[in-house]
Amino acid sequence: MSPLFKNKVAAVTGAGSGIGRAIALGLAQEGAAVHLADRNAAGLAETAALLRAEDAGAFITELDVSSETAVFEWIEKIASTSGRLDAAFNNAGITGPAKRIEDYPFEDFQRVMAVNLQSVFLGMKYQIPLIKRSGGGSIVNTASVAALTGPGGMSGYAASKHGVQGLTRVVAMENAAHGIRVNAIAPGWTETPMVVANNQQNPAFAALAQNAIPAKRGGRPEEIAAAAIWLASDAASYVTGHMLTVDGGMTIGGGTLTPNLERIIPCQTSMKQ
Repeated sequence: MSPLFKNKVAAVTGAGSGIGRAIALGLAQEGAAVHLADRNAAGLAETAALLRAEDAGAFITELDVSSETAVFEWIEKIASTSGRLDAAFNNAGITGPAKRIEDYPFEDFQRVMAVNLQSVFLGMKYQIPLIKRSGGGSIVNTASVAALTGPGGMSGYAASKHGVQGLTRVVAMENAAHGIRVNAIAPGWTETPMVVANNQQNPAFAALAQNAIPAKRGGRPEEIAAAAIWLASDAASYVTGHMLTVDGGMTIGGGTLTPNLERIIPCQTSMKQ
């Protein structure tokens, strides 16, 4: 069977760790040349080394995804280096503090919205013209189960992820006739490096969260990546404007990560990509 992304070019933000790294590695294994972006230069270098071990093309850019100039220049770099773009994964994200809305600093809210939502807007704004030049392709945005629920203490994160879902649907509608599919993934509790670190700081909350998941475990980054890669591939050629939930049944099981808000306010919880 031919690799899903043979001779194709993909771009991934938040590629320095976690879900972004898993997406990049999965794309490389499926034959893609991958442009990696993240603010974490060391993480980017590690991801690139993993891709090159798969004999895949890997191009790294240290990037502030909330900056329009930086995103524009990154897409221009992809155009000049690879000449095309077939798939884009707007995955970069942060959680922000765990605070009630009356205590939530405005500056933190603005930062979460800029990294999680503004970056997706900017990414698609500049990715779409290049994808059109390639004759069509696909975009996958990383939302969250927080786009379906209201996790207490995470007003900035939940608002941004609801926004990602909305942007995804609008841009899918606008571009379906141009051969560009736009979808989103909604990961649940995923064992990324930041989540693991937070688990160690607050093991009681981690146990509570995982007990709320019918699968009784967190997801692995490669499980989330597999769903994202499928959505971007021709195997999902008739799927657009959809948000695919990948959460071990958390949202259908009726569980919540915040049944007692006072238990999480002192800690920095995260579903970091």
